[in-house]
Amino acid sequence: MTPFSYSKPTDISQAINLAGPATRFIAGGTNLLDLMKENIAKPEHLIDITGLPLSDIQQTANGGLMIGALVSNADLAWHPLIEGRYPLLSQAVLAGASPQLRNMASTGGNLLQRTRCYYFYDSTVPCNKREPGTGCPAKDGLNRIHAILGASDDCVATHPSDMCVALAALEAVVHVEGRAGKRQIEFADFHRLPGNTPERDNHLADDELITAVELPPARFVEHSHYLKIRDRASYAFALISVAAALELDGDIIRDVRLTLGGVAHKPWRDKAVESSLKGQAVSREAFVAAADAMLRDAQPLEHNAFKIKLARRAIVRALSDAATGGAV
Repeated sequence: MTPFSYSKPTDISQAINLAGPATRFIAGGTNLLDLMKENIAKPEHLIDITGLPLSDIQQTANGGLMIGALVSNADLAWHPLIEGRYPLLSQAVLAGASPQLRNMASTGGNLLQRTRCYYFYDSTVPCNKREPGTGCPAKDGLNRIHAILGASDDCVATHPSDMCVALAALEAVVHVEGRAGKRQIEFADFHRLPGNTPERDNHLADDELITAVELPPARFVEHSHYLKIRDRASYAFALISVAAALELDGDIIRDVRLTLGGVAHKPWRDKAVESSLKGQAVSREAFVAAADAMLRDAQPLEHNAFKIKLARRAIVRALSDAATGGAV
């Protein structure tokens, strides 16, 4: 770990004015500290934001919820308004990490966690995400956990979050503040695909701080399900995950949300596939067709072709469970 300085501002504007290219905001530190210990992240200055007033969950005027960036994953998952109105999000959060980590990890930090690619974490090997222009050894190396959708020649890493898969399906909005002022980012536009700049995970400026995540008015309460497929049941990142939510009129699908995790550099959602399900009756045949369409552009690597079959089956299962009431 390289030396760094530290400050703990007492208000948002002070925190923002301290920020820059060589600084990092820190809250729970469940990912950043690991990166610093491995000399992957080398900030010159840490800005501790745990003293800022960003720890509340409040109802919005339109019937949604505003989740402060410092709300812990544990408090979020077990909050009665989240459990009651957004069970998909509660399930996704509880599927991630361990109880100890959920007690520390923050909502804002979850959005910013970095890939778990082996090569990214190994500073002795090249990595375009860590050092642009050095190469991507995962393409021809051990790539069992890597992307099958949206990858590029420069990077085949996947985004690790469970929470973000559910937030993408729920069409959350990320509130940020920087020296240029406040702005809102649709969740679909927050994270980036790798392209030729895999070192950039999202669209935040260096001085911008996530202050809250806003959920729209609750829908899909009765018919949603988060399914996570992983190597072991305790504390493992997703090989494939699916956030599925349905709005039904009898057995007719009136609206649907479908987002995949573990397959791309960001949560993967295809609105055309969702549209194709609208107006159809709930059936295995319809769900299989949707899964095939969702994976039509999948490009497996040497060791992860199994992810296509796994994702297909997971999509069908998640949609089926959502249709029958969202089995936990």
